[in-house]
Amino acid sequence: MRQHNLARVLHTVAAAGPLSRADVAARIGLTRAAVSTLVDELLRGGLLQERGPGRSGTVGRPGTQLLASDRGPCGIGAEIGVDHLAVCVMDLRGTVRVRADHEARNQGSDPAAVLATLGGMLRGAVERAARADLRPAGLAVAVPGLVLRDTATVLRAPNLGWHDSDLADLLPPGLGPLTVENEASLGALAELWSGPPIPDRDSFIHVSAEIGIGAAVVVDGELLRGAHGFAGELGHVPVRPDGPPCTCGGRGCLEVYAGEDAVLRAAGIEPGPGVRMAALTARCEAGDRIALRAVTRAGTALGIALSGAVNLLDPRRVVIGGSLARLAPWLLPPVGRELTRRTAVAAGGRTTPVPVTASPLGPDGPLIGAARSAVQAALDAPGTLLAG
Repeated sequence: MRQHNLARVLHTVAAAGPLSRADVAARIGLTRAAVSTLVDELLRGGLLQERGPGRSGTVGRPGTQLLASDRGPCGIGAEIGVDHLAVCVMDLRGTVRVRADHEARNQGSDPAAVLATLGGMLRGAVERAARADLRPAGLAVAVPGLVLRDTATVLRAPNLGWHDSDLADLLPPGLGPLTVENEASLGALAELWSGPPIPDRDSFIHVSAEIGIGAAVVVDGELLRGAHGFAGELGHVPVRPDGPPCTCGGRGCLEVYAGEDAVLRAAGIEPGPGVRMAALTARCEAGDRIALRAVTRAGTALGIALSGAVNLLDPRRVVIGGSLARLAPWLLPPVGRELTRRTAVAAGGRTTPVPVTASPLGPDGPLIGAARSAVQAALDAPGTLLAG
């Protein structure tokens, strides 16, 4: 029970600080005396910090304000993309303190070679974090593929060409507990944690649209993983069953029409690393008809695929993340039109169609979600942090 209550105090201050002891007690329903004892232990362990008195929601003299520590334990996030690698370090307050990005052609590459490069980036990030008095408390890695639930095994990542790849032995030791997760799932968690003030009531579909298209479903603040951890493969939902072949082996999948490479080619831009999405955005802003037609086609396909998910799951909202979020002014209208036409509640006229928005995190969602996931796991286990 003590460990549980330590975690409750730490989570509360990390999410809503600065708070006084009285504020924390009111939020979690414990007595001020009990909270004060728990806070003192977390202060001694360096997981909380104090600053001068501030305004309090309770009657009486303002109390000393508490904040999660910006030193000590930190979460490390990493992302393996088709054409890039990225690493970031996040402190317990949720602030990114270190970040590194590297363009890389990972499609068809040996996982060991890719992980060797990523390992070098991780070691460099940890060294930089140490100079800020931060130490790793866990690592989460975002990958564009199916991850076997509760393992570090990438069962299938078609856009990388990886099959049955266990990442655990290919990453540097000493970074704390390892989590490997689908990039769309981590993007959804980043959206949840940076979103409404009461995340446990939020239900939404998050689309992570890069070269591949993934999705994740959040129901009442919880990620819907599926029996094997594979929920959310929106990119391989057939939009036109007799359409062009897809890398998954099927035909007419959403990725064939709305994946980043597909949209670029339809707009007359050769896919490749660098400024390609910036070029497409610039053409749309200039009113280029071919570019606008390509983005409209992608939005229409995305709306068709999402309509089935919306009818089935009844979410409060749909969020578009990833690189295609940059095209929101031109992409979202056709998505919304298809949802209005095809979803049951809209067709019946009983309510407003589900709102569709672009994530403010854009393509950073999976990386931020990975780091935040590692931080959340650390906050769940303060006893381990105090022992360390």
